[in-house]
Amino acid sequence: MKYHLIAPCYFGTESTAAFEVRRIGAEEVQVTDGRIAFTGGPEIIAAANLNLRCAERVLLLLKSYTATTFDELFDGVYSIPWEELLPADAQFPVKGSSLSSILSSVPACQKIVKKAVVERLKKGHKVLTLPETGALYKLRLSIRKNRVEIMLDTSGDGLHKRGYRRNATGAPIKETLAAAIADLGRVRRDTLVQDPFCGSGTMVIEAAQKAMNIAPGLRRRFCAEHYGFVPQKVWAEQREKALSEVRMDAAFEGFGWDIDPAAVELATQNAKLAGVGERCHFEVADVADFVPEAAATVLTNPPYGERLGDLETAAKLAGVLGGRWEQNPGQGLYVITADADFERHFGKKAARRRKLYNGMIPCQVYMYYQPRNGEKEKG
Repeated sequence: MKYHLIAPCYFGTESTAAFEVRRIGAEEVQVTDGRIAFTGGPEIIAAANLNLRCAERVLLLLKSYTATTFDELFDGVYSIPWEELLPADAQFPVKGSSLSSILSSVPACQKIVKKAVVERLKKGHKVLTLPETGALYKLRLSIRKNRVEIMLDTSGDGLHKRGYRRNATGAPIKETLAAAIADLGRVRRDTLVQDPFCGSGTMVIEAAQKAMNIAPGLRRRFCAEHYGFVPQKVWAEQREKALSEVRMDAAFEGFGWDIDPAAVELATQNAKLAGVGERCHFEVADVADFVPEAAATVLTNPPYGERLGDLETAAKLAGVLGGRWEQNPGQGLYVITADADFERHFGKKAARRRKLYNGMIPCQVYMYYQPRNGEKEKG
C-alpha cells in the first residue's frame, strides 16, 4: 500500500527537508512553500518519523477536494473509509485551519468533520456509540482557497521534540531549525562546531547528531506506532536500521559557551540525554572572551530584542561577536537572528543570507566564510 504523505517544515528549510525525504527512499517528492509532499509505504511512514531532522511532523493525506458548503465538506470526509484506519474505540480530536476560503469558521468546520467521521465509523464498525477511550488518532483539517485537505497525524508531538531537551532556557531555538542551520553550515562527521551563545545546547547537540548520523527520533515514540496499518515489525526494522547507521567513529567535536551557569548545566544534561555527551562540551564564558578556532564552524543563535533582553543589548553583542570573528576567523560563521541590522552591528556584510522563520518571527541566517566555487562575497 502506497500512502500520500506531507511533511510541513519551516519556510526556508524546504531544500534540506526534501533531501532528507529523498534519502529515506520516498517517491514522488514535491516541494512547495513550507512543506514536502511524497509517497511511500508503511516503512516510509516509520522512517520519516525516525529520521527527518527538519520536518515538523509527518501527515497522512487521506483526501483532497474542493468544498464551499458544509454539505460538501461533510460528504468528502464521510467518503473516507475511516473504519479501515480507526478502531471503534479510537480517540480522534480534530484540529483545523482555514485561509482565504468561504468556509472560514474553523470551529464550525471542525464540528462538521467530527460528525462525518462519527457517522462513518458507526456505520463501518456497526456500533451505535463510540466511546473514544482507546488509542489517539489526531485528525487535521486544512482549507486553503476552498481546497480541503483531510489528514491523519502520524507523529503526535511535533518532530522537534526529540526527547532529550527536558527543559530549556528562555526562548530556545527549535531543534528542527537548529538542524537546518547545521545543514547550511555543512556539518560533516569530522566538523569542529563552536557556539558562543549556546543556551540549552540545541545548536551544538543537533550538529553532533547530524555528524554522527544519530536519527533524531530514536529516543521518542510516535502516534502511528499504534496504527494497525503500520505494523510493529516495520517500526522495529526501521529503528534497527537507524541504529545500524549511527557513526560512533565520527571525529566530530562540539563546544558551547554561555554566560549563564544554569544554561551550561542544562546544555550538558541535554547532550547526555541526546547520546552525544562525550562529543559536546559546555562552559561558562562571556562572548567577549570567545576565540573561534581556525578549523571551527560557528553556529549560533545570539539573544535579540524580540526574544531576550533589548535591542540595544543585542546590537552590542553582535558587535562584540563581529570583533572576535575579525580577530580570529574560523572556517565559517552561521548566525540566525531577527536583527535586520545585524550586518551593520556585526561590522561586515555576509557572504550569503538565507531567510527563515523562528516560530512566527522572521529571521535571516547570516553566513560568513571564504567564498567557494567562484562565489563573490558581498560587500
